This record gives sequence, C-alpha cells and structure tokens, in this order.
Amino acid sequence: MTLATLPAASLLERCDDAVSAARDFVAASRRAVEHKVMREGGLDPALADEHQRHVHGLAWLTTTVEALAHVTAFAHRLDAAGRLGEGERLVLAIGFGEYLAQLAGGVPMSQNEFARPGELGVQAEGVELCGRSAVAEFLKRGNTVENRRALVSHISEGGTIDESLGEETLDIVREQFRKFGAQKIAPHAHAWHRADKLIPDEAIAQMAELGVFGVCIAPRYGGLGLGKLAMCVTSEELSRAWIAAGSLGTRSEIAAELIATAGTPEQKRRWLPGIASGQVLPTAVFTEPDTGSDLGSLRLRAERAADGSFRLNGAKTWITHASRSDLMTVLARTDPSKSGYAGLSLFLAEKPRGTPEEPFPAFGMSGGEIEVLGYRGMKEYEIAFSDFVVPADALLGDEEGQGFKQLMRTFESARIQTAARAVGVAWNAYDLGLRYAQERRQFGRPILDFPRVGDKLALTLTEIVMARELTYAAAREKDKGRRCDIEAGMAKLLAARVAWSSADNGLQIHGGSGYALESPISRVFCDARILNIFEGAAEIQAHIVGRGLLASRN
Repeated sequence: MTLATLPAASLLERCDDAVSAARDFVAASRRAVEHKVMREGGLDPALADEHQRHVHGLAWLTTTVEALAHVTAFAHRLDAAGRLGEGERLVLAIGFGEYLAQLAGGVPMSQNEFARPGELGVQAEGVELCGRSAVAEFLKRGNTVENRRALVSHISEGGTIDESLGEETLDIVREQFRKFGAQKIAPHAHAWHRADKLIPDEAIAQMAELGVFGVCIAPRYGGLGLGKLAMCVTSEELSRAWIAAGSLGTRSEIAAELIATAGTPEQKRRWLPGIASGQVLPTAVFTEPDTGSDLGSLRLRAERAADGSFRLNGAKTWITHASRSDLMTVLARTDPSKSGYAGLSLFLAEKPRGTPEEPFPAFGMSGGEIEVLGYRGMKEYEIAFSDFVVPADALLGDEEGQGFKQLMRTFESARIQTAARAVGVAWNAYDLGLRYAQERRQFGRPILDFPRVGDKLALTLTEIVMARELTYAAAREKDKGRRCDIEAGMAKLLAARVAWSSADNGLQIHGGSGYALESPISRVFCDARILNIFEGAAEIQAHIVGRGLLASRN
C-alpha cells in the first residue's frame, strides 16, 4: 500500500503530523534568526538588512510550511464532503514529499539562492525534522517516481483535481469566467500579444457585462459585493486565458478599494458606479523613476493653488493601462517639508482617454509607451506632469498627508490578486505543456510517456494546487476583515515562483518549438516573469514577510 492509497483518515493524520513537525522546525529557525536581528526585545531594522538572507530564508521556510498546512486543510474539507479522490491524494503525497525535502535540504528563494538549515543555524533541527515519523515516511514514499507516474496517468485518463470551493456562488463564478476566458480571450490572446495591441474595447465591454470590474464593489454602487475570494477566482480564470485579461480587473479593484475605504461620500457616489460598470477604467499612478518600491522617496509634487486646486509636477513610470484609462489614482507629495511617507497624499485625477497617436491628450500631461517583453494588452507608460490641474475635491478623503496610509489598506488585496493571477498563469503554462506532451510524438510514442516530461507536469500540477490553496487562504482571511499582510505576502511569494517554474518547464517540454514567437508558451513564459517583480518584487516581499513574522513575536 502506497501513501496515496492509505485510508483517508490515515493519510490526513500523517499530513497533520508532518505539518506540526515542520512548524516546530520553523519555530526553531525563527529563534535562530531572532538571535541575529533582535535587540532589546525589538526588531533592529539595520540588523534585518545586514542579515537579509536569514530574514528572507525565514519567510520562505514559513511560506513553504503554510502551503503544506493549507493544502492539508483543503484535503480535510474534501474528505468531509466525501470527495478526496486519487488525484488529490497523489498531490498530497508528492507535495509533502517535495516540500519537506526542501525544508530539510534548502528552500529555493530564486534559481541559485537557497534557504538552507545550516546557513540559518538550525542544521541539527533539520536532522530532527527528518527523523519525525510522518516526515520520514513522506520523504521516503511521497515524491516518488511511482506517485508522479500515477498522477500523470490520472490526468491523462481524464482525471481532475477538485477545485470546488464549497459555495455554489463561487463555483458558478469559476465556471462563468473559465468559459468566457476559453471562448472570448484565449483564442485571440496570442495574436493580440504578437501585435502588441490593447485588449479590444469589445472584450472589455463583455467583461463589464459579466461584472468583472465590480466583483468587490458594494451592490448599492452597482457592484456584486462578493468579496476577495470571488475576485481571486475571477482573476485566476481570466489569467488562465491571458494575464492581461486577469489584470484588467486589478486596476479597478485597487481604485475601488481606495475609494470605498478612504473616499468621501461624494467621491464614492461619483466614481464607484462607473468603475463597477466598466465605464470608468482606472490606473494606478504610484511608481517613479529611481524609486521602485521605495514609495517614501517619491518626488512628484502636488502644490495647492489659490483657488484650492492642485498642480502636479514631476514624473511617473511603469503605469499600466495609462493611456486608455479615465481615472488616475495618483500618489504625490503635498508637503515637501516632510520626508518619507508623511508628506504624501492620494488624488483621484480625471483624464481623457488617449489614442495610439496621442496617448495623453490633456494639458499638463505627456508621455509614451515602454515596450515590454510580455504582460501586454494594457501597455506600460511613463508620464510627465507639468502643472497638470487636479481639482480640490479630487483629494482622496479630503485629507492631506494620508496617502501612504490610504494606499497601505490596498496592499493586501493587491498582493492576493497578484497571487491569483500567478496561479492562473501557472495553469495556462501547465495546460499548454500537457497538451503538447500528449500530442507530440518522438521515438514512436507521446513524449508524455518519458519520465522527465511526466515528472515536470506532475510537480507543476502539485505546486499549482499548493499555491492556489495558500492564495485562497489569504483571501478568506481578508474576507473575514482580518489583517493578512503576512498571509498575502506569502501567497504572492509562492505563487509567483510557481508561475515562473511552470512557464519555464512548459517551454522546456515544447523544446525548440516553444522558443518560437508563434508558440503560445513563449508568451506565457514572458508573462510569468513579471509576477516576481510587480506588486512588490520577490526580495521586497520576502523582507516584508520575514520582518512581519519576527515583529509578530513581540
């Protein structure tokens, strides 16, 4: 009897025991890192920077364990519903075998950086982890050739991995957007990408009819009021067709959450119905040249004029979907006497839609497109402001100096959204790789029959499910109204890595044909790479998660 064929209760008991053992190991790792970065009972920022690899290693170790914990919770829910089948059992066996081996030997933080027990100072605890009975069993009988072969066989014969969310509305959301993505987006995505075109207005109108832009907006403003888990499913399924489709809703999500949580009653009445209907397309105008993730160093000035309005002067860059947008959420410095975040304010700045010939047809605005490898369909821009007028009532919440605090409230949602998009991109890569491996024949048989090809697909599928469950868990926390910056950060950290590895392996399965521009996997490969960079680069994300974990001890 293999691990995957054990009675459900026995398999889940081993999963629970292994998670407990892994959490003990992470607790020991945290104590070791604390010894390096804590002073006088608190986290020392300078020491956290000096020992960055240890802080980031702790973040990655914890993320790995939480992925195991949440895929176990997923399995428990399935078992309670009588739906824990062969495919899910194999995912558990393979996933636990692989991630426990990584904890003991080194969790990948990038292609050539690993968080290893010896470097973290917990080599003895790593040996102890491997000696725990459930862990030892998974290490020996989890991620095996036989289990990987069985999972590939299960999928090849039409088997699936359960994706129901236990709530009819959410399952309908998934079905609706998967169907839309497969019929209206996926058949055209590669041609749009190759032509470097914006997603057609017709497609946006169809998305608006389905409610994409108002998933989380309250019904009184024309939205669906469904919450972050529904937005996750929407973003995942649209991104499975093309990341640009999945990302369109993100622009509206960020803007709507800013307005809903910090806007005046009039700002909510003015903007939320238009955003929900898709009539108003927003863009986030935060990043500046040379600042990147360091928002405290922003220099774009917003100076108040005699009539109470503001004049924007300065530059912004990497602004997604800027030309076709109607509304800019702009982070600017209103008080130059205050450094860092204190002098920043947010504005709801209206603008006319541009055209390819004239991207910014507004007085006081100019700029141009930044050509990019992937993530096309909305386009990236740099913008220069020169006495661009913003009315006094455009100041978010009618409060100066609160911009960074207002923006922080959206960070969790943005990162959960990005994790969901990453899961969708990973699915896209997996779908393409599996199809090619089934159809491509070499030496008289489908290349799926070759173990190294099958192994790639089995591990890709397993990691996608684990990243998915970690992402859903973060969304559920957000929907409960709880602070979840650590959970959101971990979800993005893992999902972005999984998207990249899935795309890389998908292209490898295609071989030379995958490297051709005409091959859809080449698009997915380029699209996946951005996910480790935007909404907080992986290194920034690991630092935030690591510091959050350490600070939570106090």
